[in-house]
Amino acid sequence: MGDAKNGTFDINDYTIIKEGEAEILMHKKNQVFFNKTQVNNRDISIAVLRTFINKRKEEHEAFVSRKAKGALKASEEKSDAPVNGEKPVELEVNNINGACDGNSAEPMAEDVCGITADEPKKATEVKAQRQPKPTKVLEALSASGLRALRYAREVEGVDKVVALDNDKASVEACQRNIKFNGSVASAKVESNFADARVYMLTHPNEFDVVDLDPYGSPSVFLDSAVQSVVDGGMIMCTATDMAVLCGGNAEVCYSKYGSIPLRSKYCHEMALRILLASIESHANRYKRYIIPVLSVSIDFYIRVFVRIYSSASAMKETPLKLSYVYQCVGCDSFHLQPLGRTVTKNKSVKYCPGYGPVIPQDCTDCGKRFNMGGPIWSAPIHDQEWVTSILTDVKAMKDRYPAYERIVAILTTISEELPDVPLFLCLHNLCATVKCTAPAAVIFRSALLNAGYRISGTHASPLGLKTDAPMNVIWDIMRCWVKNHPVKPQAPDQSGSVILSKEPELQANFTRAVASLSNAQAKKVARFLPNPEKHWGPKLRAGRQVTNKHVSLLGPDAINGSSSHEESEQPNGKRLKTDDTASEPEP
Repeated sequence: MGDAKNGTFDINDYTIIKEGEAEILMHKKNQVFFNKTQVNNRDISIAVLRTFINKRKEEHEAFVSRKAKGALKASEEKSDAPVNGEKPVELEVNNINGACDGNSAEPMAEDVCGITADEPKKATEVKAQRQPKPTKVLEALSASGLRALRYAREVEGVDKVVALDNDKASVEACQRNIKFNGSVASAKVESNFADARVYMLTHPNEFDVVDLDPYGSPSVFLDSAVQSVVDGGMIMCTATDMAVLCGGNAEVCYSKYGSIPLRSKYCHEMALRILLASIESHANRYKRYIIPVLSVSIDFYIRVFVRIYSSASAMKETPLKLSYVYQCVGCDSFHLQPLGRTVTKNKSVKYCPGYGPVIPQDCTDCGKRFNMGGPIWSAPIHDQEWVTSILTDVKAMKDRYPAYERIVAILTTISEELPDVPLFLCLHNLCATVKCTAPAAVIFRSALLNAGYRISGTHASPLGLKTDAPMNVIWDIMRCWVKNHPVKPQAPDQSGSVILSKEPELQANFTRAVASLSNAQAKKVARFLPNPEKHWGPKLRAGRQVTNKHVSLLGPDAINGSSSHEESEQPNGKRLKTDDTASEPEP
């Protein structure tokens, strides 16, 4: 066995893992964590990073163009201005050319072109401005360094990737993998042994992109992350503590994210919105705010991509983007209560508390009480222009994405989501409430479309339906459906009985609507793919080995390093590691 610190080691003790254009050496004793499942996470991150670099380049060129036009307009106005009430005297052509070229015998204070004598210096500065600065990325929790290596080798425009970890074995593995990937990786990737929180706090406004992919909750890293990213930069953030975010431990969720989750079919989308609200809260403390460009719920985790901007005035709009959620305990009815509103008077905008309550104390549909959750991010969680650009880029570079089919399916579904409709309904749950046979999804969608409302699917659930129709319309459609498909009588105090006892105000039209299928459905494009392998989920944390005791708890297939994602704890009370880059423990 060689000395890893000096760059020598026994290759027989390692397995070479190739993903994309990067290769890493993984010790056979599971010394450093690696999760094959997170290939979807890494592929989507690379696709978003490519689009981010292109967008920043376009934004920079537009800024330089506006600045040049403004300078030209100012110079024209200055050159046309009369001197002592008279028009400026015209100079000879040779003098004009000499002055404009910077070759005149005597430098002029200002020539007829409106250009100062130090024009060559300014021209150099403008030329430099036309090229945006190279992108600098921080991977706060690097583990094996696979993600950092893929960023450096696969994304054009990435100049520097700083990979951090506070586990010495992980830092040594990352440094070993950097050398293993050759000169390009060695020139671009830097591995440091450091606490990510301290490092980000001591490097404010330095990184264009900050990637957070921790073990469990990212909450302890958010405050320092929003300070270390530049204005207009991006934070990529993963959360794998889904039991907490989806309502399993509401008090823990509040302590980490400042929000109460609700147990419901839309819990995964609510988890995304809780995380976004938390990032916004941390950003607001420094007069900054976020704009989400992509938010995904996939496998056993969620991941969000947000732009960070600085503006004290724009920050005031945050309450308009947050809402509380009222969820009926008897039926699927839910309602949103915005935190804030605006009042406009004579071009003056005043920010006020939101009106409430938006609902009575008891549910108007079934008579039961409401649980209250939130606050959550109720503004759009995707930028559809970005989603389209990312999807186009992925399709154009198919061979460079190992998880191509899966991420295309996810992005295609997201591209068809209603952007301005928070949360979603589950048709099967609606039918379970009234104890009826479920209509075909296309029939239910047609009824809503024929009633004048919009509807779409959601990437967070194959059975989820997003619609801008109010809950009374939803239940009217279900009442009409039950009239045509009678159900057995229920106890009068059941939610379904109360709902069906009322006559529908809307007469549903179940005739097949033209737009009842999305473009992807009409073209039979796959949107929800099965897992590529059995037991596709979280793996054992680094430094742990599967024992006979683990096998009895997790099943015989756990011996291959797999476990079902429902099993999140080991016999000693330690949680299994559920991401690909987390070596830094939670405090």
